[in-house]
Amino acid sequence: MEQYLTDYTGRMRSPYAAIPPAPAHALASAFLAFRYGMYENAIRECTQALALFPGEGPASALRKALLIIRGHAAYRLNAQETGDLGLGFSPAEQVYAAITIPPEAVDDAATLALDNALILVWVVALNRSADDEEALEEHREMIVGMLSDYRKAMGME
Repeated sequence: MEQYLTDYTGRMRSPYAAIPPAPAHALASAFLAFRYGMYENAIRECTQALALFPGEGPASALRKALLIIRGHAAYRLNAQETGDLGLGFSPAEQVYAAITIPPEAVDDAATLALDNALILVWVVALNRSADDEEALEEHREMIVGMLSDYRKAMGME
């Protein structure tokens, strides 16, 4: 799955090539706050980052990813079991998601949406925020593990 992640990272360079370092750093901050369980910070970082990505297409997918992460952070902050937030990538946004599987293969739509959101935010931040590259690279193994969980559903076994 390492090669799959490398290929996906390369595919996401072009759609997000215009993102300046400061908004990319905001993505990295949102990802890292969520990853380290600092859910209050993750909510704040996601909320601030949402305004930095206007427009459709790739920006819309990033906004959706931030909304998903923020929603899961709010559930976790309040020690609630994360239910289906009713948030997922639209068909147009799904083009930017790392994990695409047939609907009948989806066991947990909320977890799939969160995994796709975290991976997209991580990849865009990795590609566009050189200052955060080292901190983000420390989470590569986790990202590969997330992708591996869907290997069979993606028809890669």
